[in-house]
Amino acid sequence: MKTNLSRLKKEETTTAYTNYFNMVFDAAEIAASGAATILQNIQNETGYNLMKNPLLNHMSSMPIENRKALGIEGMIPAAHIPLELNVERCMENFRSKPSDLEKYLFLQSIQDTDETLYYAILVSHTTEVMPIVYTPTVGEACQKFSKIYRGTVRGLYLSLQDLGQVKQILENWPNQDITTIVVTDGERILGLGDQGVNGMGIPIGKLALYTACAGIPPQNVLPVQLDTGTNNEDNLNDPYYLGLKRHRERGPDYDKLVDEFFTACQEQFGRNVLIQFEDFGNRNAFRLLEHYQDSACTFNDDIQGTASVALAGIIASNRITGMSLTDHTYVFLGAGEAGVGIAELIAYAISIEDKVSMEQAREKIFLLDSKGLVTKGRLSQLQEHKKNYAHVFDGEVKNLLEAVKQIKPTALIGVSATPNSFTKEILLEMAKINERPIICALSNPTSKAECTAQEAYEHTDGRAIFSSGSPFDPVTLNGKTFVSGQGNNAYIFPAIGLGALAAKSTKITDHDMYIAAHALAKQVTDEQLELGCVYPPLTKIREVSANIAAEVAENAYETGVATAFPKPNDLVAHCKAIMYDPFAVF
Repeated sequence: MKTNLSRLKKEETTTAYTNYFNMVFDAAEIAASGAATILQNIQNETGYNLMKNPLLNHMSSMPIENRKALGIEGMIPAAHIPLELNVERCMENFRSKPSDLEKYLFLQSIQDTDETLYYAILVSHTTEVMPIVYTPTVGEACQKFSKIYRGTVRGLYLSLQDLGQVKQILENWPNQDITTIVVTDGERILGLGDQGVNGMGIPIGKLALYTACAGIPPQNVLPVQLDTGTNNEDNLNDPYYLGLKRHRERGPDYDKLVDEFFTACQEQFGRNVLIQFEDFGNRNAFRLLEHYQDSACTFNDDIQGTASVALAGIIASNRITGMSLTDHTYVFLGAGEAGVGIAELIAYAISIEDKVSMEQAREKIFLLDSKGLVTKGRLSQLQEHKKNYAHVFDGEVKNLLEAVKQIKPTALIGVSATPNSFTKEILLEMAKINERPIICALSNPTSKAECTAQEAYEHTDGRAIFSSGSPFDPVTLNGKTFVSGQGNNAYIFPAIGLGALAAKSTKITDHDMYIAAHALAKQVTDEQLELGCVYPPLTKIREVSANIAAEVAENAYETGVATAFPKPNDLVAHCKAIMYDPFAVF
């Protein structure tokens, strides 16, 4: 598909532009190619203004014959560098940078200038650049966000000072065709804690992955930061800190801002706009999800996305162990959003597959928090989200090693943000109990991982089925090379977004996450499992996302929350057709 913009003249009317694009593209191609954005903006965005618009500016990849029509002759050097070659030019620069943060800033500078090139880099070099665009490097970028802020318009900031004006502020955004929003209040950024407004790096990074991994068109996404203060004293004392310099709002104004935001988004962008909660603190994450999940197309990636990708890893690992979900005994180190979210989805899966109650399914799952094993004896002191996992247990279990020795788990799952907590002694004990122990060190970024891949394999004599939240290099032990799986939420949340977009869903449920987990697990090949990897290669992420999205969309039609009719005959083909492809722009 080629766009011959040289046929257009700046003086043509909007009608002529519309006729031209309708002639060249069908509706799916317009959505996928980014031509819709060109159509919306080209009559106003020519010459210098076009060059300042990263959605329209293609720098030296703009075909020479199109430059005159767009009034940009002389603003670009004479040569035409094909997009594929421009990608490799940028990758050479990228690899020359002295630090991961410098690499992050380099990629951000490209996104600020030419989004087509930026996404072409992400799509063609996903495995190499994802750890820079997102975890672990994005953690450092968030910590330094106020210092490295470039003034780029890359999302909306809504503070307590904006109560009563949220809808008007949403109207300020230049594109009103928004389908996908990621929102954070910055209270629990990765494993780094309260970063306040500096947490905006997370929605920006997440939405980049929505586009790169599942083809959500970049002009249709919106990062949002809800600034309700911060309890991070370093931020409050930092003269460069960009957010409200006050402690976090814990009263009714917090809920008013969130509620006004949800109401305004649905009024402005439609009932089926997807709103993803991201990195909210425990005290708000569970209750906000429960409050909005029936009235909005929303999910919490830390609770539900993490759960789905973790469940997928365990389902895939069962092809190695020969076990079923109910055969396992699960011990979690960490009982926050991720821990309880994973536990609940595992219990949900067991309840469906074994036709037992959730209460019965939860009996296989044990949680440890900072005070030890979650038990009935501690019930009155437990936060609400932990109470379903308060088991009757003789005596107190204060630490993980005691828990492993007494409970004898087959799967050990770390979501504690406590580095090195899966010690040599604990890993040896897991190897003693199990022929193929499942070890999931899921905390992000890498500095917070419960153990490394090297440690997991060494202390289990290479028998561990290991996965992690951040990537680790392959490990060679006794002549065998192990390629551990990264339980990256990017396998799930972009696909959920694509599935919701394909069906124009009005709701996302835990069953969608269960379906997504199975859809992901069945795409792991026998060759991957032989290497010890329970996830597909990131090089195939767009294919993986399309297949997951189709099953999520199918569930939307089956449960009556889809609003896109008629239903496509082939949902996989439909999902692929609506995916943005940066290489199809020219």
